[in-house]
Amino acid sequence: MKYVWVIGASTGIGEAVALHYFNLGCRVYISARTGAKLEQLAADHNQYDESDGKGMLIPIEMDVTDEFSVGSAVQRIQDIYGKLHKVIVNAGTCEYIDDTQVDLELVKRVMDTNLYGAMRVSNYVQPLLDHDEQSQLVFISSSVTYQALPRAHAYGGSKAALRYFAQCLKMDIQHQGVDVRVVSPGFVKTPLTDKNDFDMPFMISSEEAAKRIGKGLEGSSFDIHFPKRFTYTLKLFSLLPNAIKFYLLGKASRANADSIKEV
Repeated sequence: MKYVWVIGASTGIGEAVALHYFNLGCRVYISARTGAKLEQLAADHNQYDESDGKGMLIPIEMDVTDEFSVGSAVQRIQDIYGKLHKVIVNAGTCEYIDDTQVDLELVKRVMDTNLYGAMRVSNYVQPLLDHDEQSQLVFISSSVTYQALPRAHAYGGSKAALRYFAQCLKMDIQHQGVDVRVVSPGFVKTPLTDKNDFDMPFMISSEEAAKRIGKGLEGSSFDIHFPKRFTYTLKLFSLLPNAIKFYLLGKASRANADSIKEV
């Protein structure tokens, strides 16, 4: 029996990933701030015959921005079994900036979930990772880290920092038998992307994203990115001369030039 913990599992990619491993017969701890959604998700899927070969969903409410909440959730998992084979940190939020004056409170909110929340989980969960069977600690980043984009000061900055953190962490703990990975999706249809008011090319479903994540984690690539048509386009675009990149992407900026204050 494999033990998997999916954080940010109440909707979207997290929910689909949790169900992916549930269908593979794993015992899956599912966490998010919305306990009622987790309870319903477990109730909807834990009704099955043992011969079906499915696993179990175990809801554990947790807020990654709260130190006590993260510590309490990890303690509950330790009390239930004590080890984990795979931890997927998917909790995330997105807020855009449309002005030349940066809203620092907005940035703090996004960073606290996307970056510091992942760091809190990493600190608490490492003792539970099974070092005898190479365990995986997986961070869901974003393909926006390949190329800075307008409006993404907070979201892109948090995901870029998360990628850098994951790279550093991998260097530190890989010798302990812990396999640190990063996932960099393009546009995936979720309640979060449903709020976007711009075109999202090559969008895929959460279920398709979960399949690609599962397949990628079976391989050896540190960075699992998809859909390739989109991610390679961003990577190639990032190779253009800066003057061209800034000119083209600047056309997509919504910032009001008149709002720039003289210093």
